[in-house]
Amino acid sequence: MLKFVGAVAKRPTARSWLGATAGLAIGLAAAVPAKAQETIKVGILHSLSGTMAISETTLKDTMLFLIDEQNKKGGILGKKLEAVVVDPASDWPKFAEKARELIAKDKVSVVFGCWTSSSRKSVLPVFKELNSILFYPVQYEGEESERNVFYTGAAPNQQAIPAVDYLMKDEKVQRWVLAGTDYVYPRTTNKILEAYLLAKGVKKEDIMINYTPFGHSDWQTIVADIKKFGSAGKKTGVVSTINGDANVPFYKELGNQGVSAKDIPVVAFSVGEEELAGLDTKPLLGHLAAWNYFQSVKSPANDEFIKNWKTFIKDPKRVTNDPMEAHVIGFKMWVEAVTKAKTVDPDKVIDALPGIKVPNLTGGTSEMLANHHITKPVLIGEIKADGQFDVVWKTPGLVPGDAWSKELPESKDLIGDWVDKKCGNFNTKTNKCGA
Repeated sequence: MLKFVGAVAKRPTARSWLGATAGLAIGLAAAVPAKAQETIKVGILHSLSGTMAISETTLKDTMLFLIDEQNKKGGILGKKLEAVVVDPASDWPKFAEKARELIAKDKVSVVFGCWTSSSRKSVLPVFKELNSILFYPVQYEGEESERNVFYTGAAPNQQAIPAVDYLMKDEKVQRWVLAGTDYVYPRTTNKILEAYLLAKGVKKEDIMINYTPFGHSDWQTIVADIKKFGSAGKKTGVVSTINGDANVPFYKELGNQGVSAKDIPVVAFSVGEEELAGLDTKPLLGHLAAWNYFQSVKSPANDEFIKNWKTFIKDPKRVTNDPMEAHVIGFKMWVEAVTKAKTVDPDKVIDALPGIKVPNLTGGTSEMLANHHITKPVLIGEIKADGQFDVVWKTPGLVPGDAWSKELPESKDLIGDWVDKKCGNFNTKTNKCGA
């Protein structure tokens, strides 16, 4: 929707100046409150430039699509929705700046955004200070449950742990390469996975951990090291938490050095259909990704979503992916909560969200839990030549997201409960809420 700055009127004569200006002032004063309430503003906080644009731009488009669809239904509470889009440009401190702008200046009622945990951590103080709502749609490392945040992406028990279990049981992996981008999510996730593997009896020398900066492009040495690590006579697998456009040269180098899925399978947590769209996937056949949704999933809800998405985006080649579905679920939940609360007041909407159930795109029903995480299925998919995934494994039902990982000693007794305990890190042993 368009914003109007003002209107041009005829200049009044000297005689009528006082009355005209007074009338104009009264008219403007009366118009301002009405203008402010004409629409419900929805903030979109995703990188449209920089290293994360490869993943986040499509999430901006997804939100515009969802808002358009809702407006066709009449909006919410009798008002149309208005998207307010900003570009934090893959700059983590800038996310906080743009979040403040959306909430304080643009007066949005809710924000859908962020991808990296660094960006999410950057905006948390802003959402708490200004008491607004963030829907976060991407898999993350857990170890967090905030009152003002609703986590619709996977927690470690909904992606990382099941993926390792799959590699261990189905692929017979015994040596592990934990390769990630150097920031919060990969480091914390790998800390959890290392503890999990050691508890499963994997030896310390059979775990190799490697980190690279955002946008890393020279993978020749690292891939050679992975090949060498995998030549010790034990089945080796790579668990990848590499994020952003660094995935493109990483997978290309795997192909260049002949690292096949048969020899050293790679399971990725941040590579989906959108990232594969920029790759020659033939050398990557059989490598894996762990998500909660794939475009290839067959369900009436997914078929309808894909059809409507392609119509809206006017590009039959555009794909769908897991974080898009997370935004679909989160947006539906927000609409339901606002409708239930009969207001966009953040406190009332926050209280209304736990317990909300909406259909997901895989054919099930996801629920917002008291810890502000949701229930999700877990799927393992193999990369196909067309850039899609063949689902080779899935959980029999939906898995509730754990805010705190049982694999870490400092977290194993913690739960998030914003319904009864009103606390994000309640200690079940001491019966106290932590700092």
